[in-house]
Amino acid sequence: MACLASELSSSTALCHPSPRRWRSTFPQVSIFETTSHMHIKFKPSLTFILPPMMAEKRHRKMVVSEEAAVRIRQCQSALEPYMSQETVERHWGRHHREHLNSLNTHIAGSELNEMPLEEIVLASYNKGDCLPVFIHAAQTWNHDFFWQSMRPGGGGRPSGILLQLIERDFGSFELFLKEFKTAAMTQFGSGWVWLTYKSNRLDVGNAVNPCPSAEDNKLVVAKTPNAINPLVWDYSPLLAIDVWEHAYYLDYENQRAEYISVFMDKLVSWDFVSSRLAMAFARDEERARKDASNSEEDDLVLADSAAREMFLDSDDDGSETE
Repeated sequence: MACLASELSSSTALCHPSPRRWRSTFPQVSIFETTSHMHIKFKPSLTFILPPMMAEKRHRKMVVSEEAAVRIRQCQSALEPYMSQETVERHWGRHHREHLNSLNTHIAGSELNEMPLEEIVLASYNKGDCLPVFIHAAQTWNHDFFWQSMRPGGGGRPSGILLQLIERDFGSFELFLKEFKTAAMTQFGSGWVWLTYKSNRLDVGNAVNPCPSAEDNKLVVAKTPNAINPLVWDYSPLLAIDVWEHAYYLDYENQRAEYISVFMDKLVSWDFVSSRLAMAFARDEERARKDASNSEEDDLVLADSAAREMFLDSDDDGSETE
């Protein structure tokens, strides 16, 4: 099975008023109904990322079943008036879905088919000479991350360790907002803007590090063109805004600045950002443990090698033979 499903949080449920339309749009999805629920079961060849909106007119609950694991999610209200339902339906239902379907087509029957989505992104980056698999994998991952970066009633200020790090690395929350919004405005053409946590590790054979080593172990704002994302730099993404025109043109036309401000002030989910920061810290701790373990193993190998050399040297007593 293609391992392309993200963890379905309480904010990532989809409601749709027409099971018939689901069947025609997603032929690899099994659907059956009860009086108050719609059941959707993903078959092994297809999984899908679900955004936190699209409230159903009939206000039914929905049961999503994947690999026999059943999860029940209450329908979320749309992100209106800040992001219209029409924008969500076109953005998620067309752009996002097309990338997912194309990705499934490309990886069918290959080793990539058994990998998690994030690993497909890294494996197919191809040192910057991006293959079609990368484009669709990265855009599927990017969009999923974008949907999770928002929630109804979002915006405001973060708290806890996230706010402390923002103030440490940017000077203040207001200065961070200014830098993030400026980056989103100045990203030329299509692309993404991210808040990331930059650790001090990078596979330099796979990508060029866009930030100097002085930025290690800090929060960094990064811009990426087209489908590129910070995973290829070994950064930990915390927040993403989509600045492709299809993300905002229906609601804001060419007023990208207004879309960016509304996203940061009214939609961003700081709870999600905080959870991603915790994951970044956990990843660094796990890597540190592995590095320490590998270092100990290397020391043991060296010590054993030295002992063998000493033993061999001791066999030669320097005496001459006849």
